[in-house]
Amino acid sequence: MMNVFRKALWLIVALSVLTACGSFFSQYVLGLNPCVLCILQRLSVLAVGLAAFSAALFRQVSKAGRVLGAVWVSVPAVYGAGVAVYQLWLQSLPAGEAPACGAPWTFRLRDWPLFEHWEFVVRGFGNCAVPDYFLGVPLPVWSVLYFGFVLLLVWAAWFKARHD
Repeated sequence: MMNVFRKALWLIVALSVLTACGSFFSQYVLGLNPCVLCILQRLSVLAVGLAAFSAALFRQVSKAGRVLGAVWVSVPAVYGAGVAVYQLWLQSLPAGEAPACGAPWTFRLRDWPLFEHWEFVVRGFGNCAVPDYFLGVPLPVWSVLYFGFVLLLVWAAWFKARHD
């Protein structure tokens, strides 16, 4: 039988896949153009999913292994939440006062190996200070909710499993 910590990791993997699919759907179907910070949040979602997947593959027999797994998942989640909060701050500034996001990721990474195979993940050049909404809520708020839920879930599962 699978322990509660491993179940939480698999739930995070599934949630990350759904979140990433939602990100691609909003870009390629709904036509929302992601900005540099949106791409960083997308990459953080993918990193959280990969971290949870890799941690779930290992048997969670030791307390140290569970701590390492929780930290492994938490690092990209905290980073992604920080990026989303920064974007919310940018979007709260008066029009014209927000700093530029920087060059699009497709420009920054175009000389990387196999770029043509993963370029669709980093394509986008939207304005970081202009909010896009889903169900009336700015997209960075959804990111903060996702990353916050991941952190709560992984540490609650760790707390519950710490006596196993």
